[in-house]
Amino acid sequence: MAEGLRERKKRQTRQHISDVATGLFLERGFDTVTIAEIAAAADVSVNTVYNYFPAKEDLFLDRGEDVVDRLSRYVRGRRPGESAADAVLRELRAAVVGQSPVIGLFAGWADFMRVITEAHALRSRLWAIQQEALADLTATLAQETGAPPGDPMPSLVAGQLSWVHSTLMGWIGTEMAERREVAEVAREALGLLDEMEELMGRKVLEYAVRSV
Repeated sequence: MAEGLRERKKRQTRQHISDVATGLFLERGFDTVTIAEIAAAADVSVNTVYNYFPAKEDLFLDRGEDVVDRLSRYVRGRRPGESAADAVLRELRAAVVGQSPVIGLFAGWADFMRVITEAHALRSRLWAIQQEALADLTATLAQETGAPPGDPMPSLVAGQLSWVHSTLMGWIGTEMAERREVAEVAREALGLLDEMEELMGRKVLEYAVRSV
C-alpha cells in the first residue's frame, strides 16, 4: 500500500527531529543537550518531540525497532532449504559486502560510538535493545519451528545467532573507532563471519530449515 501524505509528513518530521538531535549530540554530547534545545533547533514544540520520541535516548538510537526485529526478519525471510543460521549469515555477509551503515560500516561510526560511550543512559538503552532483540528472535524461532512450550532450542539457537550479530557489530565498531578504511574493515569482517560459522555446531546450523 502506497504511503499516504499524512504518513509521509509524519515520517519526514520524525526523521528531521532525529537528524537535528543527532547533530547536536555529536557536537556537544548526549547529556548536555536538552529536549528544549532540540525542539528549538528543529523548529517544533517540545510536545512534538515527545510525541515522536517518548524518551531522549530514542532520539539518538532512533532505529531501535529495526534492530529488535532485524534477525527475526532474516529468519522469516529464509529461502527454501535454508536454515535460520544460513539466512542470518547470508544477510550479514550481504550487509558487509554492501558496506551497509546499519552494521557500522561508515566513516562517522567512531563519532557515533563516542556519544554512546560517554552517556550511561545510551549504553543502558543499547543493552535493553539487545535484550529485546534476543527475546524477539527466540519467539520467532519458536513460532517458525512450532516448538512446544519448554523446548530450550529456540532460546539456545537465538543466543548463538545473537552472538554472531553482536560480535560482528562489536568488532566492526572497534575497528571503525580507529578510523580505518571502510573497505578494509569490510574485507576482514567477511573473514570473521567465516570463522564464527566454523565455530557453530551442526544443531545450530541445521535448525529451522525451511521446507523446499
